[in-house]
Amino acid sequence: MDVMKKVPIKEQDAAKRAHNFEEVCLGYTLEEAMEEASRCLNCKNAMCVKGCPVSINIPAFIEQIKLGDIEKAYEILSESTALPAVCGRVCPQESQCEGKCIRGIKGEAISIGKLERFVADWASEHGIKPKAPEKKNGKKVAVIGSGPSGLTCAGDLAKLGYDVTVFEALHEAGGVLVYGIPEFRLPKKKVVAKEIENVKALGVKIETDVVVGKSVTIDELLNEEGFEAVFIGSGAGLPKFMGIPGENSNGVFSANEYLTRSNLMKAFDENSNTPIMKSKKVAVVGGGNVAMDAARTALRLGAEVHIVYRRSEEELPARVEEVHHAKEEGIIFDLLTNPTEILADEKGWVNGMKCIRMELGEPDASGRRRPVEIPGSEFVLDVDTVIMSLGTSPNPLISSTTEGLEINKHKCIVASEETGATSKDRVYAGGDAVTGAATVILAMGAGKAAAKGIDEYLSK
Repeated sequence: MDVMKKVPIKEQDAAKRAHNFEEVCLGYTLEEAMEEASRCLNCKNAMCVKGCPVSINIPAFIEQIKLGDIEKAYEILSESTALPAVCGRVCPQESQCEGKCIRGIKGEAISIGKLERFVADWASEHGIKPKAPEKKNGKKVAVIGSGPSGLTCAGDLAKLGYDVTVFEALHEAGGVLVYGIPEFRLPKKKVVAKEIENVKALGVKIETDVVVGKSVTIDELLNEEGFEAVFIGSGAGLPKFMGIPGENSNGVFSANEYLTRSNLMKAFDENSNTPIMKSKKVAVVGGGNVAMDAARTALRLGAEVHIVYRRSEEELPARVEEVHHAKEEGIIFDLLTNPTEILADEKGWVNGMKCIRMELGEPDASGRRRPVEIPGSEFVLDVDTVIMSLGTSPNPLISSTTEGLEINKHKCIVASEETGATSKDRVYAGGDAVTGAATVILAMGAGKAAAKGIDEYLSK
């Protein structure tokens, strides 16, 4: 065994998986997990922990895998995270825990995410659940949104003895985990549903089809329903568009709508009530993880798919692994390309997209080199569907129906990074509703911080 290299992990063959929605990564066996865990140096000053937004005791859980005590490894994971099977699959470990791994300085970092996934899956297969608190403290807290920040906040508060109710606007709990991330990256029944059941096993109640701001307001929760604090983890589900001509044509989707139809409404099933049009050629505009998810979904639904991104591959914000998988599956990358107009036929359906070639100029405020149009380089991309994946912002419904809740110029709720406290007494917030669209693990970190902030406030 070469201790400087990761134990390889099996994946579905690219040619096969491009036509199905089954999970791409097949995970470690026990023997493979123990072999990978044996590469860990068990650092005393563990930099990997500092790189984890929820501060998992990474050396400790990996040490238990080395010893073959997977139940103990799960117990250690559960102290810090409510969603280990999710995080092991979708966290950007390469820029967080694994990015800080000492082993990675001279060799390859420990596969921390894949080991976390293995432990969580093993626990699920063996019916092991996190332990509920022995005593309740009699205090009620409401959590708005059942995505990663809401579930984390709810789980942590439940462990502390609070009576927690989560209010979810959709008909199914899970937030972005069920509507935004495709099955081939994050299986819904096998992973998400079981993680939610584990949170409920802690005593958390989840009410679906409750649109806070319409069904009930935050002020009513606090003043009439007996809740002593409220956490807002409602995410950022409002899509952004470019504002170019033709964006209102039939066959133009936001990535949010496209993925929600497929992931939550099962539009890939012919018997679905919310089908997606049968596209032949699709352009996905954007270069983030959501763009990769939308592109790989459209591919599996039978289309030729182009990623259209105005910068170079070096600036792609998507995870390297997601870009690699997309290329393996046959996604075409039209880089340094920017749309200028969406064309439509006489019936209003997409019939091509005008684009212009770009080159990189001086760095902009983000530190990335600014894309500049190349005069005379216009061309038409032959597509019948366009999916805009340009980011999202929070839905203004909650902020507009809550007295005294400060928001910033991006329509995000202003909240303390340390405690989640907002400008309104007893109201806390975290995740994408505060930061704008970000990662699952950062949302979880915010939910964790808010749970601690709420507990400190209500324990005074």
